[in-house]
Amino acid sequence: MASPKAIGSSRQRSVLVHFIATIEPERCEALADRLLVAFHSISRIWAQSPEALARVIGDAPQVAEVILEARKLATESLSGCLRGISIDPFDRRLRSYLIMSMGSLSDERLRILFLDGGRHLLADEVLQSGTLAQLAIYPRTIFRRALELNAAGLILVHNHPSGDHRPSVEDIEATRKLEMIGRSLNVEIIDHIVVTSTHCHHVISNDTLAGTPIPSASFTLRSPGGPARIDHGDIALANAKAAMRRRLLRQQLIGAPELFGDPAWEMLIDLFVHECERKRLSISALCVTSSISMSSALRLAQRLCDAGITRRVPDPIDGRRTFIRLDPVIAHRMRAYFEAGAE
Repeated sequence: MASPKAIGSSRQRSVLVHFIATIEPERCEALADRLLVAFHSISRIWAQSPEALARVIGDAPQVAEVILEARKLATESLSGCLRGISIDPFDRRLRSYLIMSMGSLSDERLRILFLDGGRHLLADEVLQSGTLAQLAIYPRTIFRRALELNAAGLILVHNHPSGDHRPSVEDIEATRKLEMIGRSLNVEIIDHIVVTSTHCHHVISNDTLAGTPIPSASFTLRSPGGPARIDHGDIALANAKAAMRRRLLRQQLIGAPELFGDPAWEMLIDLFVHECERKRLSISALCVTSSISMSSALRLAQRLCDAGITRRVPDPIDGRRTFIRLDPVIAHRMRAYFEAGAE
């Protein structure tokens, strides 16, 4: 009996042969074989540039042209489904569009979906390109464009040409840093999606909080001696954010976070800020915040859970992921602490 992989390869060849036969019936089998030998699958053929196709079937330019036009047609059909709707990162239409448009690319690229306050699409742009295994992200480019479009939220998307949809430590750390910058600009990082030819993985999950507005990061100006309205929740959140900024600044200033860090307290502040903003935080994302290595941070996170300071909460969408939150008593004490003033 043939293996499922062999059956799939045979089916792909058959479909590709029939497709090419509508243009080049005399050479359809030979052209299909050349494409599959070079690119291995229809999805990877679909993702190739005109130059790459020309290198393999340069003697059949009409076939390359039809492949490119068919891809544009399919991609436009999927992207058209996203216009005029409130976009949910877990929407199957979005996931299909992302897999189709960039899941099989041979190099890493960063796509940004810029959304308004109602999560409607303002722009869909590929801002940066990288190599086979890495991609440099420039926050200034991302947020400058977000401010130009007056975007309220961003969905970050990048692909893994390796086919492994799991986010790397660098992926998680970059997401956390962009999230911190976004807070100061009142631009929400709604999700960061890693795409392969078959899967989408969500680095951030706000699935049950879709449509929940994040608290404003704006400042209030008052006349001297004028009446002041005190919102203790806002004061606690502002003081906690100020503490996070100072700790990050201290690490950057000294340049030796392993000597000047305070990892347990950093984790608790980060959890407190997320809970004030009604956002979930995964254990892996929490560990990036601390000034120690990932393995040490994971052990420390477990110790905080064992001590009853934090609690693990399973992700109802993805069974492989676990969220973490403060114990309600600890959260209440931290609120009182930050209401009393900043550190």
